[in-house]
Amino acid sequence: MNEFALIQQYFKHAALATSNDSASSVVLGIGDDAALIQPPSGQQLVITSDTLVAGRHFPQDTPAHAIGWKAAAVNLSDIAAMGARPFAVLMAISLPEVDPDWLAQFSRGFFDCCAPLQVQLIGGDTTKSAVLSITVTALGWVEQDRAIRRDGARPGDLVVVSNTLGDAVYALHHPGSELQERLDYPQPRNLLGMALQGYASSMLDVSDGLAQDLGHILAASQVGAQLHLENLPLSSTLQQLPRQQAWQLALTGGDDYELCFTLSPEHFDAFCQQFAGQFQVQVIGQIIQGSGLTLQYQQQPYEMNLQGYQHFD
Repeated sequence: MNEFALIQQYFKHAALATSNDSASSVVLGIGDDAALIQPPSGQQLVITSDTLVAGRHFPQDTPAHAIGWKAAAVNLSDIAAMGARPFAVLMAISLPEVDPDWLAQFSRGFFDCCAPLQVQLIGGDTTKSAVLSITVTALGWVEQDRAIRRDGARPGDLVVVSNTLGDAVYALHHPGSELQERLDYPQPRNLLGMALQGYASSMLDVSDGLAQDLGHILAASQVGAQLHLENLPLSSTLQQLPRQQAWQLALTGGDDYELCFTLSPEHFDAFCQQFAGQFQVQVIGQIIQGSGLTLQYQQQPYEMNLQGYQHFD
């Protein structure tokens, strides 16, 4: 199968029937040398890109459907972290071989992740390589000056995270556990990200471990933070572990793709009233004057190793 037949069979997905204005921004998608996009009036373009490599970002025996899902999800999560609305993706995939069954499952997983958000694949590339590698570029729209950046946290803001932390790294070390889907099928929190526009002062997604990623907000905003370990949101599985082991997974594990954001107490109250019951979020600390991250347990200082995922170890 040549490159063009491969693209036609597995990746030229039918355009999504949708009333979403951002979807109509795609003037020309797959089939030409490049895609054509018409930006909506008053919107800024949000762009992100991530590469997944077999054996580095997912185990070699990961099902093809899960690899396809994750390739889309980790990029859509970055769009969520800016408070933007996703609308399209591009994908470049390097394959050791052309396996029709694998490609059918992979492409299905990819589109299964994109479809609920009405996201289209509008271009990319395919080639042969010794190692399976997938690079996805995601595009989104956000109203002028409404993107939620990392540099807006202020002393007095609350530190909040979505859902639970540490599940993916637990699953990595316990294959086949009840948390396996948290590793294989991360859920991009785009609806939450968009809902936080006008409320959050800063935000990012947790990909390399909460402590390390929160540190990026602290550095960009030139502030410090204090976290309360007893408030870390843990799944029932992690709650069965020794306390410090569970905290270590939650703070440094990575691959969660949950949102971590800051906002004033007043904005948090208003957000909870506006979106009551729609999102699972947990206050875990507050922004303070100074720099760096400090931990407390029951109002007493607590020391831990906080190094997260290192891409070049």
